[in-house]
This record gives sequence, structure tokens and C-alpha cells, in this order.
Amino acid sequence: MNDTVTQSGCPVCASVDLSVFWEASGLPVFCNVPCATRDAARRVPRGDIRLAFCGGCGLIINRAFEPQRMEYGETYENSLHFSSRFQEYADRLAARLVDRYALRGKVVLEIGCGKGDFLRTLCDLGDNRGIGFDPSYEPQDTDADTEERITFIRDYYSEHHADRRADFIYCRQALEHVADPIGFVRMIRRSVGDRTEAIIFFEVPNALFTLREMGIWDLIYEHCTYFVPGSLRRLFALSGFDVLDVAEEFGGQFLTIEARPGTGVEKVDSDLQQTAQDVRAFASHYRNKVDQWRDRLDEMRRSGRRAVIWGGGSKGVTFLNILQAEDRIEYVVDINPRKQGMHVAGTGQRIVAPEFLRDYRPESIVVMNPIYIQEIRAATEPLGLTAEFQVA
Repeated sequence: MNDTVTQSGCPVCASVDLSVFWEASGLPVFCNVPCATRDAARRVPRGDIRLAFCGGCGLIINRAFEPQRMEYGETYENSLHFSSRFQEYADRLAARLVDRYALRGKVVLEIGCGKGDFLRTLCDLGDNRGIGFDPSYEPQDTDADTEERITFIRDYYSEHHADRRADFIYCRQALEHVADPIGFVRMIRRSVGDRTEAIIFFEVPNALFTLREMGIWDLIYEHCTYFVPGSLRRLFALSGFDVLDVAEEFGGQFLTIEARPGTGVEKVDSDLQQTAQDVRAFASHYRNKVDQWRDRLDEMRRSGRRAVIWGGGSKGVTFLNILQAEDRIEYVVDINPRKQGMHVAGTGQRIVAPEFLRDYRPESIVVMNPIYIQEIRAATEPLGLTAEFQVA
């Protein structure tokens, strides 16, 4: 860790023991806003990342983050539900939550609901009523029954909406976008008030996966905070919740926390020292991985081998921008029809459907997330490809 930051404290535990350990500059501010043209994609706003580790709770934060630059609108597209692998995980998670907390005939509220896919699943499984908050929500073509049971509010959740009382309040893959996490979670605690029976559920990316498994393509400007189990647990305890469970999910890539209003008793993170060691080793491991991929792409270009990236989400966008791969990779494949025909933020590659590969015939397919490898192989089999699969 190359310098110590003392100008302000950790946004979870207020510790000033913050050390910067990794930096990158000129990355797209929004990975998940594909662009209509290549020119527009190369002119997107860019920002810097300076990751600092908190020695008090293990939180990792971007010290260069500017929250005023983040305005989420209808063009924001990060839905993963077009993947059967991800949908299987989401369905299994929804069923577990319904059974564990008897979510049948209840009111469930989602903060950051996106397009509303998971909220609809929870309501369908338990015959629940739903409330979803998200400024980027787009009205969908739904049947009358769904419209009657679920209310979507195109706004950020705040205490102004505290009158929207719910039995189950949850937030998936959104907390990492919040610059003041303890202020946000404490706001939720105030909104819950004396309803001690309410259950709170959050899901975030797992920073340990990034540190230990070199999931380096998950480092994006949109994420201003990165949680390990200890920092997530401490955040909720300091906010007045009793933590029921913290678990790794989706092949270790996600962390989930379940809590209820209570005394907020803190538990010391016994893994903090190990996490600090992982952080210290990260920079050199990161450089090695980036150098290896630069060499691979250079070799593909020299040998005339055509390669595509499979995955036009944040991992693919980061991979292409970090490696400055504008002249090495021409196309990005994504199964999300909302992205197809658009262009990757920063580098400008066109996003295509899998069927495009039938004629393009790449020699290499670079898979951005190993958890989808079987699904991708199944999707390419009918196309008659002989491409080599590589996991980024």
C-alpha cells in the first residue's frame, strides 16, 4: 500500500486508517450505459479510481469517486435475467427467502429494483404485494394482475417514502453504488421504526472474490464501495440491526446479509488481518494478470486470430478499457437484446447477438465470467464453431 489517506474517515466505521493500494485513470463513469454509435461510445465521461482499504473494518472505497456524476436513467441497463444460469440462481434465492421468512401474502419492498424481474418473482412465488423503487425503471408490458399487485416508483428510496410499510425490505446489487452507506442503511432503519418483525436483505459484490480470485474486471467507477463480510456485518450493526446471517453466493461472487431491527451488537471481524494481506498482494497480482492478457491479445493479433468477448456488462467493459483493446477486439457478444446493436462505453466495440458468430467465425471466445461457461458453450454449439474458449 503506497500512501495513507487521512483527510476523512471510512464511510462505515469512521476509521482514518485508510491506505490507497490500487489506482486506474480514465475509465468510463458508466459501464452499464451502452452507446448508440461508436463515436459516442468513445466520447463517454470518464473518471478515476483510487481504491483505499480501511484497516478498521475492511471496507474498500474509491477515494476519487464523485457522487454528483452519477445520474441513473432509463438507459442504464444491467439486467442479468436473460441468462438461464443467473435466472436459476435468482429463482433459487427467491424461493429460499419466501420459505425462510414466510413471505406469503406479505408486502415486499425492493430498493433499486431495476426492471423489476426479481420483485415479480417474489410476488409470484408467495402471492405477495410488491413495491419497487428505481429511477431507471421502464414501464413493462404486464398483465392486469401484476399491475394491481406491484407498484413501481421511479425515484430513489428515502425517508419521504417511509409510509410505504413492508414486511420484507431488500436491495440487490445497489449498495455498492452508495457513497454514504452508513447514512443510507441508517435511513432505512429509521424508516422501519418500531416494526421489529421486518426483515432486511441486501446483496452486494464480494470484494474477497476480487482480491483472492483476481476478479479484477469487477473494478468499475460506478462502485464506490466494495464489501468484505466483516465490513458488511459491521455496517448493519452500527446502523441498528441485528445480523442474522452473512453468506457467499453465486460461486463466491456475491455477499448476502439478512438482518432485523435490534440492538446492533457488533462482532469483531476475525478475518481482517487476512484481508489486509490480500490487499497488500493485490497490486502485483493485478499487474501480472493485465500483462498476461495484453500479451495474449497481441499474440492473437499477430497471428491473425479473431477473438470476441462474451459479456457486454461491467466486466467486459472494464476488460476492454483497461487493456485498451480497441484495435484487438472488434465485437462483443451479449445475450441481452437491449444491448445488441449498441456499442461498448469507452472503446466502442459493437455488441452483437450470439448468432452473429455463425458468419464471423472467431478463433477465440474470451468469457468474462467463468460461472457462465457451460451456458455459453451450449449457446455456441448450434452455431458450429470451433473456437477456443478462454476465461478472462
